[in-house]
Amino acid sequence: MPTPGIDPPPDTALFDRRAWRLHRDRAATCGVDFLHREVAERLADRLDLVNREFHVALDLGARTGELARALAARRGCTHVVAAEPSLRLAAAAPAPLVCADPELIPFGDASFDLVASCLALHWTADLPGALIQLRRTLKPDGLLLAAMFGDDTLVELRTALFEAELAEEGGVSPRVSPTTELADAAALLQRAGYAMPVADSETITVTYPDLVALLRDLRGMGETNALAARRRFLGRATLARAGAIYAERFADADGRIRATFDILFLTGWAPHPSHATPQPGPRRRIG
Repeated sequence: MPTPGIDPPPDTALFDRRAWRLHRDRAATCGVDFLHREVAERLADRLDLVNREFHVALDLGARTGELARALAARRGCTHVVAAEPSLRLAAAAPAPLVCADPELIPFGDASFDLVASCLALHWTADLPGALIQLRRTLKPDGLLLAAMFGDDTLVELRTALFEAELAEEGGVSPRVSPTTELADAAALLQRAGYAMPVADSETITVTYPDLVALLRDLRGMGETNALAARRRFLGRATLARAGAIYAERFADADGRIRATFDILFLTGWAPHPSHATPQPGPRRRIG
C-alpha cells in the first residue's frame, strides 16, 4: 500500500527514487565511505593530468563533499557547487550545496567549466538524457569527468542471488541495478554531443568474511537495491543458499569472498571551435 501523502513510483519507472534517497539518508549515519573516497581520489588524480584551470565546477552526487573539497583545492578553481539528493548525507559537504537528483539537473546552460561526478550516474534511468543535460550545463570547452559502476560490478553477488532464488523460490527478482558496458560508454558520450569522448575502466576488488558483511557494507554505502520492480525482502533460506554459493564459487584461499567493483571513467568535452575535427579524405572517382 502506498504511504499516505507520497506517490508510488510509476509502473514504468526503473528506479524507486524515494527509496534511493532514503538509502542515501541512511548512509549518512553509517560512515561506510571507503569505496567512494577511493574513486573520488582516482577522479582527482585523472583531473591532475589535464593541464588547464577550471574556475567554476560542479560536484554531482557529492555525498559528504570529498570530491568537492579536492576540486576547491585546485589552482584557479574559485567556485564549486556540491549537488546531492540527500541533505543528510551532504550535511558535511562544503557550501554552496544544492539538493538535486542527477536525473533532473537544475542548472542553466553554460554554467560550469567542469562537471565531476563520483558514483552517481549509474542511478539514472536515462543515462543518455542525463549526459545531454550535463553537456548543456558546461561552457564551451568545458569538461565532464565522471565515474560510475560498470557491467562487471558485483558479478559474484548477481550470480549467487540468481541461483539461490531460482532454487529456493522458483523464480528470480531483480536484485542488482543494470549497468553500462565499457564498449558502449564512449558511444553514449558521442551521442550526447561530447567532443573527444573517452571511456576506460578500473577494477577494485574488496574481500569480506561472508555475504552478510558485504550486504551490510552495501547498505552502509547507500548502494542497495532501489529498483522499482524489486522484492522488498530476501528470505532466510534464499540468503543462506546465496551465501553458500558465494563461498563455494568466489572465495580466496583464506576463505574470504571477493566482491568486484568495475569502475567506468567517462571523459568528454563540450564542443568548441578550437577542437580538432576530422578532415575529409581525398575524393575517389568511380567509373
